Amino acid sequence: MEILKKTFIAVFLILFAVQLQAQTNAVLQKAFRNSYVDEQNKNYTAAINDIYPYLSDNSYEVNIRLGWLHYLNKNYTASQAYYQKAISIKPDAIEPKFGFVKPLSFLQSWDKVLEQYLAILKIDPQNTQANYWAGVIYYNRKQYDSAVRCFRVVVTLYPFDYDGNHMLGWSTLMAGKKTEAKPFFERALVIKPADASSIDGLNRCN
Repeated sequence: MEILKKTFIAVFLILFAVQLQAQTNAVLQKAFRNSYVDEQNKNYTAAINDIYPYLSDNSYEVNIRLGWLHYLNKNYTASQAYYQKAISIKPDAIEPKFGFVKPLSFLQSWDKVLEQYLAILKIDPQNTQANYWAGVIYYNRKQYDSAVRCFRVVVTLYPFDYDGNHMLGWSTLMAGKKTEAKPFFERALVIKPADASSIDGLNRCN
């Protein structure tokens, strides 16, 4: 009899927990739905307020959403804080790292931007977006060998991509390798004929 009683209580508690979670999910879904409507209407403060009551230290969804909404609302300090929290909750996710790049880029915190791209590449070494933009930062810093490594990944995965070929051409050229740079400019011109930058790069290879 005692065993049946304990079993009944255990089943009751499980069912209660399931029902409570379902109710919580329904409330959260409604809050997010309202937030999306307010965002579409560009009422970012209202969109934030729709979901802020459900913020917690372990809520990835609310934190990353607040990071995005504060970015749209031009509160870049708050945006960074929420994206950082989302990263701490899901450290192996690349999504919040790309999100974090947005306010960092606006504030021109390029060292921190590069940190995020490199963190993404540790998780996903073939990520073309992270490789491309890390390459751009390296190129702008005249770290051409590092830029070449990044753009080479892009071109290996997307051989007929203009941006990848164009930047790989310039990075290789600026690294002092004219002969190696030439085919990338030639391919870039097939993709985008008469492109002035690629023509300039190709002329410099001769």
